[in-house]
Formats: sequence, C-alpha cells, structure tokens
Amino acid sequence: MYPTTSFKKGLRIEIDKEPYEIIDFQHVKPGKGGAFVRTKLKSLISGKVIDKTLRAGEKVGIPDIEEKNMQYLYAEGDSFIFMDNETYDQINIDKESSAESADFLLENIQVNILYYNGKPININVPNFINMKIIRTEPGLRGDTVSGSNKPAVLETGLVINVPLFLNEGDMIKVDTRTKSYIERVNSKQ
Repeated sequence: MYPTTSFKKGLRIEIDKEPYEIIDFQHVKPGKGGAFVRTKLKSLISGKVIDKTLRAGEKVGIPDIEEKNMQYLYAEGDSFIFMDNETYDQINIDKESSAESADFLLENIQVNILYYNGKPININVPNFINMKIIRTEPGLRGDTVSGSNKPAVLETGLVINVPLFLNEGDMIKVDTRTKSYIERVNSKQ
C-alpha cells in the first residue's frame, strides 16, 4: 500500500480495483479541518483522466502491473498480433482496446505492452516514429519558411498536417503523443 505522502508524478496506483497513473497532485492543509491530497489520475485501462481527493495519510493499493517489450507483427481481423521478444510467444490484442496506438503500428516496430493482473491493457509506442507519406498534394518548390501546412496521409492511414514542401514518398518523423510532424528524415534509412 502507498500512503499519500509517497505520491509523485508517474506513480502507478490502484483505486477501486482499477490501475491509475498520477498525472498531478497537491497536498492541501486548510486552516480548518484535516489535510488532504488533490490528485489528477489517468486510467491505464480507459485513458480517462479523473480528479480524486484523498485524506492525508490514506493508503492506496499497489497495482499488479508488468511491462513487456514486444514486436508488432501484423493485423488479423479485429486484432493485432504481437510477439514477445524473450519467449517468442504471440498474443492477440483487440483493435478496440488499442485504438489510440493503432495509428502508429508499423510492421516489426518495438512496443511496450502494459499488463494488469496478467491481462494486456495498453500499448505504449515509442515517442517518435519515422513514417512514409503515401498521399498528399504536390510540394511547392522554394516554400520552406512560410509556415503553411497541408494534410498528408501516412502509411498507417493517419492524417496529419505537414509543411507544403513535402511530397509523396518522403519519410518524416512523427511525435506519437501529439500526432504531429517533427521533421523530414533521410529516406535512405
């Protein structure tokens, strides 16, 4: 059990049999009454963010969480197939529970899969991924500083805004947390 005095950002806790990650917290000592802790928690299962107030000194559970490094193999029907890098076992994760990460699943990419009580609940993709533009309007020569953007479809079907000078077939670096363009990368990688 974790007491509220050991809270820190990123700590994973269990409340009402559901795992959460602490996004933010604040110890409050009012003039009247007992001290308490305001927390902002992100559900590791649904991804929803909630606010929760706990009494100072109250204890919360330690979740049974394990992270495994796995390789994404392919999509089959309504599930994704992953392979454990240590045991070579394959697991299926349904597309519905991994909708947030699905836009970044390229074949053979390394991901971390979060297990709660032995069941996979979340897919963590790397923060930055190189992806190919498969469809966009033709680039404008010399237009590198204007700051204007155009939509581009990437190889997984994700649509993001990119600078006007990029063309189909260009490789770009994408921030998976914000789903945004970072930079063009050398396509010979």
